Amino acid sequence: MSIEKTELEICQRCILPATFPGIKFDSQGICNHCRREESALEKAPEKKAQYRERLDQLINSVKGTAPAYDAILAYSGGKDSSYTLKLLSDRYDLRLLALTFDNHFVSGRSWENIRAVCDAAGAHHLALRPPWPIMKNLFTLTARQDIFPAPTLLRASAICTACIGLVKSLVLKTALEMEIPLVAFGWSPGQAPIQSAIMKTNPVLARQNQAVWNKAFPGEISDGLRPHFIPESYYEGYQDRFPYNIHPLAFFDYEEERIKRELESVGWKAPTDTDTNSTNCLLNAFANQCHIRRHRFHPYVFEIANMVRQGVMGRDEGIEKIYTEQNREMVEYAQEKLGL
Repeated sequence: MSIEKTELEICQRCILPATFPGIKFDSQGICNHCRREESALEKAPEKKAQYRERLDQLINSVKGTAPAYDAILAYSGGKDSSYTLKLLSDRYDLRLLALTFDNHFVSGRSWENIRAVCDAAGAHHLALRPPWPIMKNLFTLTARQDIFPAPTLLRASAICTACIGLVKSLVLKTALEMEIPLVAFGWSPGQAPIQSAIMKTNPVLARQNQAVWNKAFPGEISDGLRPHFIPESYYEGYQDRFPYNIHPLAFFDYEEERIKRELESVGWKAPTDTDTNSTNCLLNAFANQCHIRRHRFHPYVFEIANMVRQGVMGRDEGIEKIYTEQNREMVEYAQEKLGL
């Protein structure tokens, strides 16, 4: 998928294409998303400073109160989650548990990065790996059809949405069981709005979301993944343990090349076998291709367009990330492993 080959109309300010659901362009070629965000972007520096202060206060109130860990991080080994781990260690000196969901497609380099960054941050590490037949069935299903609500597919492919849902469930379940007060995510500034960057987990909403998730999976897949979901008893018995969710990259300075340099200082190295939008997953290129063919827009375009709009990524870089053809070798590797 490239601009030249598809001749897509894209926003002249961010990079959202004409194929993105609900998009409109004005006479200057600027999309409705950019226009709607103009006033918010003017206030962004002040708002980010407020959220940094809020996080400082929250961490001061919970640090050292839990039996073993102050925070658990959903840790993929990619650039953003690695930087989040380093940030929480360097700035706050937290007792950290990093949890990696092994979907059978984690890059070999990423495992080395996980070990290096965890050691540098003084973080304990836990990896959870469901059996391959379960994950193969899940990825085969989501490669062929969209089983999740349409709004979720504006921000991620069906394949990635399946993984993200399992990761969220696993880190919350572990936080509840181990009485960990903070659950951290390495979302980029474009993945989730700043309004949700510090938020107490609501047991009622968490329960509703899991019910929707369970219904999306066929019985045999749901049964196989059940150990990774939150037991019903937790919603009542552990109400006082529900943690705060934080994703600090929404309000700390974010510049991709600087982040990579900082991570390289503790042994992190960019993988050479992942696509332009991932620094950890060997399935991503195939997931992107499936989504593009079904929906006619890249699953990362909303995230990257937000980052371009916010000024944390150049427009040309955003165009390169989104409108470059998916790596054929990586797509074929995933197809062959899944038997598709």
